[in-house]
Amino acid sequence: MPDTLLIRCPSCRALNRIPQQKIVDGLDPVCGRCKTPVPVRQPVAVNDSTFASEVEQSEIPVLVDMWAEWCGPCRYLAPVVDQIAREFAGRLRVAKLNVDESPATASRFQIRGIPALLVFKNGREVERIVGAQPKAAILQRLEPLLHAKSNIT
Repeated sequence: MPDTLLIRCPSCRALNRIPQQKIVDGLDPVCGRCKTPVPVRQPVAVNDSTFASEVEQSEIPVLVDMWAEWCGPCRYLAPVVDQIAREFAGRLRVAKLNVDESPATASRFQIRGIPALLVFKNGREVERIVGAQPKAAILQRLEPLLHAKSNIT
């Protein structure tokens, strides 16, 4: 587990170095440049242009929710994804990618059905959960990845 995380401010796009233990302890960081709260307990929206920096270069595992506004099962899964973001803040980054607005990334990862949850660790996809699953089933798939050594290649 890294000592600090680099998290981009959603307002001014500045990178902030945030001590991971502060997030785990429940403290809410603010941007060092613009003083806007940095959302560490909610999913971050990613798109084709931000996917690499927000997901593939993350120092901690990332759960990416591939979704679309018109998708009923995606709307069903959204509160579960939000809960996971709150519960695992500091140990797991959660991102949401709208497949209609980011077709290049959706195509790159061969997303054929949504919702799809992709888990990235050390910049690589290590797990995929397709379809609306109950929270317990998602957590069962995430737990081994979160407790494994962070230097797995």
